[in-house]
Amino acid sequence: MNLVVVTPHFAPDVAPTGNVITRIVHELALLGHRIEVVTSLPWYRQHAVEPEFQGRLVRREDTPWGRIVRLHPFPAPDKRALLHRAAAFAGFSIMGAALAARGPKVDGVLAVSPPLTLGVTGLAIARARGGKLVFNIQDVYPDVAVDLGVLSEGPLLRATRRLERFCYDNADAVTVLSEELQDNVRAKTAEPEKVRVIPNFVDTTAIAPAPHENDYRRHFGLTGKTVVMYAGNVGLSQSLDTVLETAGALAYERDLIFVINGQGAGRPELERKARGLTNVRFVNMQPLERLPEVLAAADVHLVPLKKGLARSSVPSKTYSILAAGRPLIAGVDPGTEVARLVERSGAGIAVPPEDAEALTKAVRQLLQSPQDRLAMGDAGRSFVERWASPAAVAESYAELFEELSPPEAARS
Repeated sequence: MNLVVVTPHFAPDVAPTGNVITRIVHELALLGHRIEVVTSLPWYRQHAVEPEFQGRLVRREDTPWGRIVRLHPFPAPDKRALLHRAAAFAGFSIMGAALAARGPKVDGVLAVSPPLTLGVTGLAIARARGGKLVFNIQDVYPDVAVDLGVLSEGPLLRATRRLERFCYDNADAVTVLSEELQDNVRAKTAEPEKVRVIPNFVDTTAIAPAPHENDYRRHFGLTGKTVVMYAGNVGLSQSLDTVLETAGALAYERDLIFVINGQGAGRPELERKARGLTNVRFVNMQPLERLPEVLAAADVHLVPLKKGLARSSVPSKTYSILAAGRPLIAGVDPGTEVARLVERSGAGIAVPPEDAEALTKAVRQLLQSPQDRLAMGDAGRSFVERWASPAAVAESYAELFEELSPPEAARS
């Protein structure tokens, strides 16, 4: 098949969603499909276009499996600058539609959200080039923005809800990451049967259990320490204030260090709040190839979301932690997909979101039981090996496009 993939991030950009989509594209290529990727110039690390990609609005790269078209994303340094972000999404999406709508016929278009506007971009490309549109939802917007308090009732929210429904109704299929997100999206479209669950995956070859003591620990002065780590974006979705409260409550523990590995709009304020906490260490986002080492360096990983966020988002880092064979503590709403994932896998403990007391108790529990930590890490690794391989996820997308676009002989 000939496919177009429209995604906000793609390697060498380091956004978690970009990592997932990049691997799906490569797995689809291994199945023999030709792919045209429409994406942004890499910008996620600093919310600014990487220096080596600056100077041009559009860059094109030919690959053995197709072509990559990279567009300027007009990034907003502050996620709370709603008008700037909306204008950036619109500009990027319009450019993508204008450039990719021209070309030979394709069998399908896979468009990734957020941003929601890429649903319109994908629809324009699919209509112009005769393919079927699959709209992939990584996080359900505007629900995430509402839960964060970034969007409230008003004209902008009403317009975004109309855009959301338009995208769902006009896609040939909509894919989500969990049954809970499936229920959310099905309630918003006139054709609920088109909403399918295809989970994200983790590369269990690249990310595997490895010794705690490694170059990452040595480089950042963590040798011999017990490390509780949050690794990911330091933004609006994460309840990292709660992590600081827990660090303060456990300041008496010798050799215990809380590491916040990542960058984002919320980091300067978080660093200000952490002044005086000698057991908290901030580390800049590491290159993607160092991810297995970063994950291995922790004794316990944290996935702390703000209240309500786990109902509309499944952090992809969760699967990576399981693949690394490390236990996790998830601060998420009870009954949500992440909480169920922790329970099904046996890989850690789920506590209520934004509850510093519960998080502190969970951290203390795991600190006191190295055997539990080992057993949880082993259980998480076994779970992802059985359930979330890259090849299986790519095959699910290929089968979906084949279902939507049957051979000519079958149609007659």
